[in-house]
Amino acid sequence: MSANVEANVRPDYDDELQKIADYVLDYRIKSSEALDTARNCLMDTLGCGLLALRFPECTKHLGPLVEGTVVPHGARVPGTSFRLDPVKAAWDIGCIIRWLDYNDTWLAAEWGHPSDNLGGILAIADHLSQKRLAVGRSPLTMRDVLEAMIMAHEIQGVIALENSFNRVGLDHVVLVKVATTAVVAKLMGGDREQVLAALSHAWVDGQSLRTYRHAPNAGSRKSWAAGDATSRGVRLADIALKDEMGIPGALTAPQWGFYDVLFTKSNKDQQIKPEDKRRFSFSQDYGTYVMENILFKISFPAEFHSQTACEAAVKLHPQVKDRLGDIDKIVITTHESAIRIISKVGELANPADRDHCLQYMTAVPLIFGNLVAEHYEDSFHAANPIIDELREKMEVVEDERYTREYLEDDKRSIANAVQVFFKDGSKTEQVVVEYPVGHRRRRKEGIPLLEDKFKVNLATRFPAGRSQKIFDLCKQQKALEGTPVNAFMDLFVI
Repeated sequence: MSANVEANVRPDYDDELQKIADYVLDYRIKSSEALDTARNCLMDTLGCGLLALRFPECTKHLGPLVEGTVVPHGARVPGTSFRLDPVKAAWDIGCIIRWLDYNDTWLAAEWGHPSDNLGGILAIADHLSQKRLAVGRSPLTMRDVLEAMIMAHEIQGVIALENSFNRVGLDHVVLVKVATTAVVAKLMGGDREQVLAALSHAWVDGQSLRTYRHAPNAGSRKSWAAGDATSRGVRLADIALKDEMGIPGALTAPQWGFYDVLFTKSNKDQQIKPEDKRRFSFSQDYGTYVMENILFKISFPAEFHSQTACEAAVKLHPQVKDRLGDIDKIVITTHESAIRIISKVGELANPADRDHCLQYMTAVPLIFGNLVAEHYEDSFHAANPIIDELREKMEVVEDERYTREYLEDDKRSIANAVQVFFKDGSKTEQVVVEYPVGHRRRRKEGIPLLEDKFKVNLATRFPAGRSQKIFDLCKQQKALEGTPVNAFMDLFVI
């Protein structure tokens, strides 16, 4: 065969795609811990979305693209009166979930927020349930939603364990798109070929850059990027279920596949060296590990790498609140990931910039004893110049043990320590917090606080009776699992 002729032999689907498809189609969830955690995750995620509806910069994005559009069996957006097609509903639900940076987190080689997938899951489950009822079939139940959540968490989280997308400049929402695509295709009744085709399209899609998460370009796109990704997953699943052909070598195709185009370093001549080729690495199979170990953001609406720093700052608040003018320096001891993505100096341009600044998120609770979403707003920042004054006095240093234990399977700590030094030579103790209250190691302490957070968030949108009805249902595992999805979503309509 001539060297100038390419062999047109269509390959089998990439092994990585086949493992995901087999997992969503064949795995049976038996872990009571995973189901219980998914129930708590559902409460927390919806509560975060309801709280975000208080912010006009979020709500301006919601609703149909064409005003007045009527969608038969339209999916509902919790806390609103919208009935939308499942793709736009997924976008809207995903947007409100992520807007305040307050939903769950997964930290490994890659970071992310697996509950972002709930946008696509809830939208398609609500729509399908209404369609089924209309033709006399049984609707999906909330057990189906919880199982889809567990699987989406697992797909996103297991890929993230050993594969860093941020190091090649890609945003973690690619994993939201992939996970949503897989579980939504299953919910829609896709067979193996259709699930594989949908997944292949998710990987060959153009992928988001992390530009909007980092100084000096950090901005509010990071608050709707996951909604965009989960809605794209719904769209791709719908395309695949119309028997659109897949792209079997989406990851591995030489020169044209995801690995060579987006996951591999190349030199200035664009010639890929063998030693620079990258492939996904996996340390375990798909199961229920990620949901069981998910990190809840309970105390603060802040980027997760800062949660323990905020907790330490709250503990130090009584010792420093009356001595703010006497502070000489503040030392934050942290881990490498926090330094890489949220340690920044200089002017902070907007709320999205502030909630990804380690120094800002530490200064506010040192001064005020708490950190809430309103503390990121322009008006609050402008009225309190002391925040930037303290930021300028901060030193951020890495502790190698913190960095190491952040990645260790039996620890996965997110440690920070804060110590304040005064001009007269005195100093506070160094307050160390290695595991945030939302960590699996602190579940007993954390879940009652998570429930309280959900109650507060419900009260921002619903009258007391409705709030209590929703909370009581969500507290009961079996009752919730047996509830039709459409009936559950009825409770969240304004």
